[in-house]
Amino acid sequence: MEERMAALRCYQIQDPFSWKSRWAQAFEKEGPVYLELGCGKGQFLTTQALRDVSKNFVGIEGQDSVLLRALEKTDEKEIANIRFAHLFVRDIRDLFDEGELSGIYLNFSDPWPKKRHMKRRLTYGEYLLRYRQVIKKDGFIAIKTDNDDLFDFTLEEIQRTGLEIREMTRDLHNSSYKAKEITTEYEDKFRAAGNPIHYVMV
Repeated sequence: MEERMAALRCYQIQDPFSWKSRWAQAFEKEGPVYLELGCGKGQFLTTQALRDVSKNFVGIEGQDSVLLRALEKTDEKEIANIRFAHLFVRDIRDLFDEGELSGIYLNFSDPWPKKRHMKRRLTYGEYLLRYRQVIKKDGFIAIKTDNDDLFDFTLEEIQRTGLEIREMTRDLHNSSYKAKEITTEYEDKFRAAGNPIHYVMV
C-alpha cells in the first residue's frame, strides 16, 4: 500500500498544516477552494471536480486504505483540481485560515450514536462555528446523512449556534435541490436500500 500511495504523491498534500493560508497555491489553476471532510473513496469529490473544473477541491481522509481508492479514482480520471490530505482533523482552524474556503461538504459522517460521544460528531455546534470561520461570508456548509438521530442533532446544533438554514429536506432525492445530483458511495447504497437521504445547507 505504501508504494501505491507514494506513486500518487502528486495528488497529495504533504504536511498539510504548513499550507494554511495558501491552499490556493496547491493547484495548477486559480479558483475557489472547497473541502470535503471525510472524503471516503472519492466518488463525490471526483464527480464534483470533473463537473466544476473552474473550482478546486481538497479531500481529507484519515483511513489510508480508503484514501488510496480516492487517489486511484483521481489518477484514473486525470483530475487536476483535487488535492488530498491524509489525517484526522481536530480543529479545522489549524489547517485553513479565516475565509480561505468557499464551502465545506460533510457527507455521511460517523453518527457517534452514544450520547457521551456527541462532541465527536462533526456537526457538533462548536465544530460548525469553526467551519464558519474558515469559510467566506457567502460560503456554505452542506451536510448529508441517512441517520435520523444525527440529522435531528445537527438541526438542533444549527439552531443553538444561530446559523441560518438555506436549504433543508428529509428526503433529498424527492426534492428539487441540486445537491441530489452528485452522490457518494454510501448515498447510493442507502438509496438502494430505500432509506431517505437527509440534507441541510447553512
